[in-house]
Amino acid sequence: MDASNSPPPRKRGRPAQAASDSLKVLLVAVSARLFREKGFDNTTVRDIAAAAGVQAGSWFYHFKSKQDILQAVIEEGMQQALARIEEVAALQLPPRETLRRLVHTHLETLLLPGQDFVYVMLYEWRALDAQAQLRIVAAKDRYEALWDAVLRELQASGEWPAPGKLDRLWLFGALNWSAQWYRRDAGVSIDELAESAIRFLLRA
Repeated sequence: MDASNSPPPRKRGRPAQAASDSLKVLLVAVSARLFREKGFDNTTVRDIAAAAGVQAGSWFYHFKSKQDILQAVIEEGMQQALARIEEVAALQLPPRETLRRLVHTHLETLLLPGQDFVYVMLYEWRALDAQAQLRIVAAKDRYEALWDAVLRELQASGEWPAPGKLDRLWLFGALNWSAQWYRRDAGVSIDELAESAIRFLLRA
């Protein structure tokens, strides 16, 4: 056989690396679900390993501590949320329509099945150490700046009733609290919830 026509040798290590990456993704997703269901403090490393179907030792190959995996979960949540609302902002729609889409996107990110990352970010981020919290706050500032821009436009146009300096805080407080009471089997879709929120926020 002519060696010049032989296929190049397969690089070793790729399957193992791919499997390793897949396991890391699985561990983050499983951890997000458990942190949402049980809380960060009440979830153990053994819980995560068991839910992922791996030995506890495999967990430590990717993360040095439970704190590290919480940070990975929250960062994933922020990346997902930012990407979605940046897509909305890039459309450059009228401010009222932008707000409507932001509210809808925010509620989907928070309430759709499998969206455990953002929920954990909202309710568990203070369990991070100070340095990790600073990184999360920076991402939150980017997220909130997009909303601030829309609120300023609505206030300037007169479409936002009784504008005040705490409007964004009240808005997020109302939207985020829906994670505590909303139930998908209660007969209200997220589309309906978003439209109701807009009517409430704009008093229209």
